[in-house]
Amino acid sequence: MKNLTSNTTHQNAAKEIIAIAEPEDERVWVPQSDNVWFRPLMLDTRSGSFTDLLRVRREGMLSRHHHPAPVHGYVIKGSWRYLEHTWTATVGSYVYEPPGETHTLIIDSDDEMITFFNNAGPVIYIDEVGKQVGYDDVFTKIDLCRSWYEKSGLGTEYIDQFIR
Repeated sequence: MKNLTSNTTHQNAAKEIIAIAEPEDERVWVPQSDNVWFRPLMLDTRSGSFTDLLRVRREGMLSRHHHPAPVHGYVIKGSWRYLEHTWTATVGSYVYEPPGETHTLIIDSDDEMITFFNNAGPVIYIDEVGKQVGYDDVFTKIDLCRSWYEKSGLGTEYIDQFIR
């Protein structure tokens, strides 16, 4: 029987990630739209999942979107809600979004909001009649990061530390 304390990680396992979640260097935050950024934490190309921080500094509707896979969220700062629900996620709130969930993300204040999200699959953006108008998945996130990190001076390879 193998001594489990002799080696903490199997030789074929992906490497662990340790990172400061809220970085001091603003360039780590990748612009997604006007006053909306994400900070990649883990981009899993094998499972298609991605984990990031979403930061918003404006009020209003962010997007209407559909999740074909589960999403877990934890509010670090600020608050947000979904138009289709009666609850508001505030600091310390944990949110589970089941597969098949469609909702419209609303920010009611221009105070900074930061939420940790773990998406087990893509985010499909839809219009007001339910027609798909775009999507994000682990690969579009990687592409956005590479492009931004090159422009910002961090270099395209900066994102590699978060890809598994």
